[in-house]
Amino acid sequence: MQQPQPDPTPVEPTKMGVGRAIAVLTSGGDAQGMNAAVRATVRVGLYTGAKVFFVHEGYQGLVDGGDNIRPATWESVSMMLQLGGTVIGSARCQEFRTKEGRAKAACNLVKLGITNLCVIGGDGSLTGANQFRNEWSELLAELVHAGKITSDEAKKSSHLNIVGMVGSIDNDFCGTDMTIGTDSALHRIMEVVDAITTTAQSPFPHLCANSHQRTFILEVMGRHCGYLALVTALACGADWVFIPEMPPEEKWEDHLCRRLTRRSSRLNVIIVAEGAMDKNGKPITSNQIKHLVSERLGYDTRATVLGHVQRGGTPSAFDRILGSRMGVEAVMALLEATPDTPACVVSLSGNTAVRLPLMECVQVTKDVSKAMAEGRYEDAVKLRGKSFENNWNTYKLLAHMHPPDVKSNVSVAILNVGAPCAGMNAAVRSAVRIGITQGHHMLAVHDGFEGLAQGLVKPITWTEVGGWTGKGGSMLGTKRTLPAKVMEEISLNIAKFNIHGLIIIGGFEAFVGGLELLAGRQKYEELCIPIVMIPATVSNNVPGSDFSIGADTALNTITSTCDRIKQSAAGTKRRVFIIETMGGYCGYLATVAGLASGADAAYIFEEHFNIHDLKVNVEHLVEKMKTTVKRGLILRNEKCNPNYTTDFIFSLYSEEGKGVFDCRKNVLGHMQQGGTPTPFDRNFGTKMGAKAVLWLTDKLKECYRHGRIFANTPGSACVLGMRKRTLMFQPLDELRDQTDFEHRIPKTEWWLKLRPIMKILAKYKINLDTSEHAHMEHVIQKRSPVLMPV
Repeated sequence: MQQPQPDPTPVEPTKMGVGRAIAVLTSGGDAQGMNAAVRATVRVGLYTGAKVFFVHEGYQGLVDGGDNIRPATWESVSMMLQLGGTVIGSARCQEFRTKEGRAKAACNLVKLGITNLCVIGGDGSLTGANQFRNEWSELLAELVHAGKITSDEAKKSSHLNIVGMVGSIDNDFCGTDMTIGTDSALHRIMEVVDAITTTAQSPFPHLCANSHQRTFILEVMGRHCGYLALVTALACGADWVFIPEMPPEEKWEDHLCRRLTRRSSRLNVIIVAEGAMDKNGKPITSNQIKHLVSERLGYDTRATVLGHVQRGGTPSAFDRILGSRMGVEAVMALLEATPDTPACVVSLSGNTAVRLPLMECVQVTKDVSKAMAEGRYEDAVKLRGKSFENNWNTYKLLAHMHPPDVKSNVSVAILNVGAPCAGMNAAVRSAVRIGITQGHHMLAVHDGFEGLAQGLVKPITWTEVGGWTGKGGSMLGTKRTLPAKVMEEISLNIAKFNIHGLIIIGGFEAFVGGLELLAGRQKYEELCIPIVMIPATVSNNVPGSDFSIGADTALNTITSTCDRIKQSAAGTKRRVFIIETMGGYCGYLATVAGLASGADAAYIFEEHFNIHDLKVNVEHLVEKMKTTVKRGLILRNEKCNPNYTTDFIFSLYSEEGKGVFDCRKNVLGHMQQGGTPTPFDRNFGTKMGAKAVLWLTDKLKECYRHGRIFANTPGSACVLGMRKRTLMFQPLDELRDQTDFEHRIPKTEWWLKLRPIMKILAKYKINLDTSEHAHMEHVIQKRSPVLMPV
């Protein structure tokens, strides 16, 4: 097991920002999560000793100056995390496009001694910031000549550092895996899709002869980028998707109508990006499609244009964490910059915040638009990045109305093991349908390994898994039973049902069960078949993968619950909430939910703590509550310490906070396992299921010898996991040494590096190791499937 991390004790933070001034502004269209980025920028800036300023109303406020540029304090960004939009305002400014306007902005910054600018916006806003920086010396010379600033003021502000963060719900900026706001927009879209799917289950027979067939057309944002539409189509199993990057072929109207008439389901869903067009550049609108379907097919058809609903609402946990991490990295980049450092943009690369040259990213983004304008649509899809391309290819595989007429004479079984979680069904649906496209005979095993031992194995068809992506829990049924005690029965049923490959979807029990099957090969030849395990657990504790299906849904449940709990204290006296989260011995949920909800502390097993640390935490919170803070939040992982229980911590804080605050406690329990899956878990499950079957197909060919399948190498039994930027197949046996079996966690966990950020944002005076922060990367990294709320 990894060495315990020291708990934060008040020590002097780095003073690298002393004497520096940072301004932060949001520009262009607002996006959920911008406030998290503003909050992190302000607090980390203050933590380093810098002065931090808000620029209200974007570039307009920068030009107008005055009260639009105000000092920011620690308390001024309290209670911002859960707010949508941007509390400091955003406005498009024509004046800043002129040199005179930029000169006014420069004058306002110089007078306040601000030489570091953090811009949160789209590519247009960031391009404007870079131009401002390039002209800085020239603007100062003109201001000195005009007598608006002195030579000394110009000398003190001789250069301007610029760092950008991309805030855009469209995810249309190349160079980052995800832009701030995209995941939240997907949440809003999927809420509508789920509601539409529900109402579509009740047809109105009196409307027309074909009223049992209902078609819903949903138009989502994406004037130049089809990411939202494509991911929505994948996450809801849409029948057709229109995106700007890949216009439909000629006579698409005929093709669409043929596809809809072949459907066995009474519900048809079509997703349209607002920038969708045909090969000739003619727009394709939702109303146009509605008229086509209703007039040609006589279907009861409805069109819904979501519009700015997608920009609204509470930011998702992902966007809060993304904004917070980017804000931290942006401040570090500003304070480490030299006059020769080019303007950079903070991007997400896998699990890491990195700095990329701003204008190189902008250029690649422009190259996409150029490729589309020239009709080079395949190039446009590739330029969008590997993740976009994978999404498109996966959608095409799953969009078949009828499986192809190919047969492989191979049977693949799928089972769920362990506790149920959201996203499991999406993985099963994807695996079943991709398996059928490969010509395989797909089998569903009910009730996990126990069901396999009892022979609860049935064929599962294309239509049976329709609509499964949006369903929580496990449609196949799942149990925690391990295979070791029923290995003989399992081997007999593998032979009886002629199973050639096995897909195990589940948590730590699934991992251990896979290892037991691997060990059982020595005795039972029937177990010598390719096996792939897909991590699916809210605890996110499976070795070999940074993320597990279901963890994002649980994280959002915890975060939204914390928001409501904190809100319940609005208008009351000061109050602290002690909340217990799931996770077993794994502190992922407590840590990441703590960062997303603005917790003051998160107690986990991996980071040892004692009574001294608890005392420090309590005293720290008491001091905060004596000032302007009115609500406190403490998260505790369920198995972080057998003696310092939730009741103990509640009693401790209640006693020590007497006269300053009172306490309440909440044990969230199994509500963290329930609910409909988030867009991330739906799309992650879909991709994992597809990837697993394609791997199995290759392994089955590789292991076919003399008319039978025989797989006994370590590489024929793997975990499909997400590691940084890549989906990887890692032999189960190799992961054995990376596992703490006693506590059911990996020996190393990437998310522990997020804990210092959470503590700094909670006003602990700890040292932030800047050596771990990413430096400028001079090669644009293409987007990958990693961390994408796919």
